[in-house]
Amino acid sequence: MQAANTDISALVEFEKNSPHRFEFFMGSVGDQPVSARTALAYMKSGGHVSHALSVYNCQLRQPNQVKKLTEILKDGFHEVSRSLDLSFADDSTAHEKITFLVYLASFLNATKPNPCQPPAGCLNFRKLVAEFMKSYHHIPLNPDNFVVFPSRAVAVENYLRLFSPALAIVDEHLTRHLPMQWLGYSEIEGRIDCNNAEGVITVIEAPRQSDLLTELVRKLKPQVVVTSIAQFEAITSAAFSNILSATEDVGCRLFLDISENLEWSCLPSSNGVLKYLIGNTLPSHAAILWGLVKNQVYSDLEVAFAISEDASVCKALSQTIELLEGQTSVISQHYYGSLFHELLAFQIGDRHKHAHQVRQATEKVPEKMIQFSNSAMSTLKEAEFFTPDSKDSSVIHMDLDRSFLPVPSPLSASILESFARRNIMDFETDVRSSIEQLVGNNYGFPGDSCPDVTFNNRSCGFSKEIIYGSTCLTLFNKLVLCCMREQGAFLFPMGTNGHYVSAAKFMNAKTLTIPTNVGSGFKIEPTALRAALDDAYENENVYWPWVYISGHTVNPSGSLYSDDEIKDLLSVCAEHGARVVIDTPFSGLEFQTGDGWSLWNLDSFSYNIASCLALSVFMLGELSLQLTMSGFDFGFMIYIDPSLIKHMLTSLSQPHRTLKYTFRKLLCLKNKRDQRFSDLIEEQKETLKHRADKLTKTLESCGWDVVGCHGGISMLAKPTAYIGKSFKIDTFEGELDGCNIREALLRSTGLCISSSKWTGIPDYCRFSFALESSEFDQAMDCITRFRELVLGDNAQMNVNSS
Repeated sequence: MQAANTDISALVEFEKNSPHRFEFFMGSVGDQPVSARTALAYMKSGGHVSHALSVYNCQLRQPNQVKKLTEILKDGFHEVSRSLDLSFADDSTAHEKITFLVYLASFLNATKPNPCQPPAGCLNFRKLVAEFMKSYHHIPLNPDNFVVFPSRAVAVENYLRLFSPALAIVDEHLTRHLPMQWLGYSEIEGRIDCNNAEGVITVIEAPRQSDLLTELVRKLKPQVVVTSIAQFEAITSAAFSNILSATEDVGCRLFLDISENLEWSCLPSSNGVLKYLIGNTLPSHAAILWGLVKNQVYSDLEVAFAISEDASVCKALSQTIELLEGQTSVISQHYYGSLFHELLAFQIGDRHKHAHQVRQATEKVPEKMIQFSNSAMSTLKEAEFFTPDSKDSSVIHMDLDRSFLPVPSPLSASILESFARRNIMDFETDVRSSIEQLVGNNYGFPGDSCPDVTFNNRSCGFSKEIIYGSTCLTLFNKLVLCCMREQGAFLFPMGTNGHYVSAAKFMNAKTLTIPTNVGSGFKIEPTALRAALDDAYENENVYWPWVYISGHTVNPSGSLYSDDEIKDLLSVCAEHGARVVIDTPFSGLEFQTGDGWSLWNLDSFSYNIASCLALSVFMLGELSLQLTMSGFDFGFMIYIDPSLIKHMLTSLSQPHRTLKYTFRKLLCLKNKRDQRFSDLIEEQKETLKHRADKLTKTLESCGWDVVGCHGGISMLAKPTAYIGKSFKIDTFEGELDGCNIREALLRSTGLCISSSKWTGIPDYCRFSFALESSEFDQAMDCITRFRELVLGDNAQMNVNSS
């Protein structure tokens, strides 16, 4: 009952000024509600009114985690609080997301949120997976047995490219993302004997039932088998043992996918493959594939990893990722790492008192098992790859195409917001228009000025297409495949990103060199390009040349192409009917432009329609450097002719929609010239300019000849004072040159640079200077210390006097 002395006049006033009506009842048994105005009149006349009372019981999910999250949000991420939605349909989903948000917020709030991670995968993530295998399944694996991929599709394609089998049998569910030319059934008969040309792969779909698969393997004798096991056979290890035996007998590699048969929960079900691995080491010809796709919160966020106990295979797979993908998204690894961490924290140690049994070693190694392809073997032997930390000391990396500058706190908040929000609309992740505006402002694009023309009575529209990749490198490698498909050759200027050249060679593409010189900062000159194209047609029998140009900012020299210079190069390419790849990831950070330099305006590039049709331009871009988002990769490619690329986009790893949300938001700020955001970009440019100046002075004082750097994150220098000098330390001994000076520096000081083998320029090495502040200072000390070790205490005076 409503107390008689209660004043409900305020409710009457509320009803008067709003459409809302309160509900009161006349007496204690009335079932027809009346408004507050009627109830007030009734009460004043001596009547008694009542109202309904509802009691709600509310329990906060994971109060400790939520408290920790809100504390972190108050400490630098206050704006994210408005986007935070912790309402969920069930407890398990809530637990999964809240746990990750706390983990991510702590990571982004750390003093060093962009650590250097090996291409094989974040070391902490691989440790967690190894511990999960050991604790839950009693399989004693270590982090080096795991290699992380962006997805199962990428893992399968990279595995096949590493070995380039003439004939591969692949599970029908895993063939849908493979290149279409590998599934050309009309050519099977000619390749069934496995005597195919280097790099030509034929794939046949495999049945999942183990007896049918083994029969197919023994009859066709493939060189690689990629398969999974049917659900009804996955409980016991018999099917796995039969497949191992069949592939071993015919000497072929086995890549077994267990993704659909393996549960990662606190009470995982029985799995025959893992039962086998408890008592047996994995044979050298076999590897396991496990794709993590069953999370409940971000269903399209995928990570996969290969498991092998053959050290040479793990190393080669890691180097393959470095060449073809760059690296797997760190954010994705953090997400699944947080889930593994929770499982390990929940698990009760030794609950079954399972005694670790001695595992049986592999008794037999196939005699004629396929090895790495010839192109892969030579590339893996010659190229420079990531150097991991040793047990005794860490490596200072001035050899990586990455920035380790800190991400400004407001931008880190954007990453956290994208994961914290729910129900993000599609338009909020559509970055197309923002990228078009960015490219239009900075470069223009050939064909914009003639969107719809007619040539020889046919329409020749130039509508642009944009595709996205998790890294710029993975998009470039798709272009290499296009070049190979039309029997072309890639023409790289002397002084090019060494990973790009190595990737092309790894895939057995034909590569040629365009001469450059130090006087022009190793930029391509029109006369040299014209001569190289003429030679490609006349002496190299190239059907279609592809010209690689890095600009505005040249990687690795830091030189800048002007608007006139790039137009001159495009004119030469148009005359020769060449394809052009313009690589722009290191542009947008020009810090010393000088008079007469301006952003490109390729939209005004004037050439006749016939030449326009003969010129196909692909523009590669990377958003992380331009938007000060170091460590969060987002590649894109703009092109005009979709017929050239459409068959090569299978297994392309793309940025997750959360990153699309973040980068769209930041692109809008940049395109609108938001003052606060512009200040952050200018601050980063100033930092890079200061680093470049300091590195130049340090190198010159230590006997290096430096090539002038005007933008980007790296520069070139020649160790003039060191060439021919004898040097001995630890396991290194010999006369120094532009190639072995990398090893000498690394072993004596812990500093890792890119040698002339990477740059492609005799004697010139590459120094990347976008390091974390303290590491940059350590790098300067290492350069000085190396001078003292090689040239002696009076080295600086001698160098200056010379």
